[in-house]
Amino acid sequence: MNPTIERLKLIFLGIFAVANVAILIWTVGWAMPEQKCLEGHKWWDGYQRVCAQPILTSDITGRMITNKAARDEALRAIGRVPPPTAPAKP
Repeated sequence: MNPTIERLKLIFLGIFAVANVAILIWTVGWAMPEQKCLEGHKWWDGYQRVCAQPILTSDITGRMITNKAARDEALRAIGRVPPPTAPAKP
């Protein structure tokens, strides 16, 4: 066979193999960790590839959110289950 065709065949196979390895590294190193982090209701920083646990400002400062609906919504937003409400006693 023509040596130019053989050389081009090897070049294209090499490019194909390098592209597949690059896609595999990106998927395992960036896409899968990001997906797991977002499924866990956490914050993903793609620049540093860090999965961070969000916290409420009230957890740090000690100042509680007085509106129950707002507090429950804030807890749901960071992936924490709001505490159950006690039934009202007549």
